[in-house]
Amino acid sequence: MLSQDTLFGTDNGFLSSHPSESIAIFLLVLFVIFSVSESLWPRHPATKKTLGHSYKTNFLLFACNTIVMSLLSMSTLSLLAQQHSQQGLLRYLSNPFWQAVLSFLLLDLLLYFWHRLCHTKNMLWMFHRVHHNDPSVNTSTGFRVHPLELLLTNLLKAVYIVVMGVDQRMVLANETLLTAAVMFHHSNIPIRAEKWLGRILIVPALHRTHHSTLRCEHDSNYGAVLSIWDRLFGSFKWRQPGAIGLEGETPLDFFSLILFGFTPIKPAAVTNPVGLPSNLDDMIAEAAYYKAEKRNFMPGHELLDWIEAKKEIINRFPGGHPNFQPRQRQWS
Repeated sequence: MLSQDTLFGTDNGFLSSHPSESIAIFLLVLFVIFSVSESLWPRHPATKKTLGHSYKTNFLLFACNTIVMSLLSMSTLSLLAQQHSQQGLLRYLSNPFWQAVLSFLLLDLLLYFWHRLCHTKNMLWMFHRVHHNDPSVNTSTGFRVHPLELLLTNLLKAVYIVVMGVDQRMVLANETLLTAAVMFHHSNIPIRAEKWLGRILIVPALHRTHHSTLRCEHDSNYGAVLSIWDRLFGSFKWRQPGAIGLEGETPLDFFSLILFGFTPIKPAAVTNPVGLPSNLDDMIAEAAYYKAEKRNFMPGHELLDWIEAKKEIINRFPGGHPNFQPRQRQWS
């Protein structure tokens, strides 16, 4: 996501004499359009109290992150681009167009793996779960980021800029696209031809699955802009989640969320209450794969394959039940 310091950074002659201001205005207008649209035509209804609480907390986190990034001089992303644009790997491509395309694709791929790592490593998940604890996913949820996670993400981007030699124009263009995409896939609005669009981009339905309370669902659809990475690396899932947010009681106000990001994840007291294996999800995925293979991977049956495989495997174990939900993370 576009860091606030980059958004309000220094002038570099891109788009106009004040490119950062122009981009900030563009993204602000885009935010207003998404917010008004989901208010008038919500895809999933939410109470005014829940939605208001979500917006308030997310705006406070945005303001906090803006201050933190300014104090830590994270606007150096633009300065790094200015200093290293002729020294990185992109200099071996002479065509500016392909430089821009490659810089965006590799950044999107890098953020895919970073996002996936934030779900698999408990130390990173501690901070990333702050983003997932919003029970009402909406346009503002994209800014619900713990300050330390934002700092780590920007440090990763800084290394990427230096290694690749991304220039200032590419940095601004990439960050603008990323921020617009984040607001889009968090928005609570109906999208026409969403299935078709989801073949290429991360759309709201895909990212809503990512915000499911079930680990077998939220450990999926990690892409920021493109969905092709999830398809390539086996993390693509198209499902309608039953519930959004984190399982159990979690803090929702600003100060509690900041502390929540530093709270260690306690292991579950009982990880296998009905005698089911700890790798249940993997077993179900393998069984579903063989079912799909028998049909020559004909699309449209993925969810049915998963449900049937789940029932068959669970029924093999003592105490198993078809309606059993796969074990979830222990949040606190």
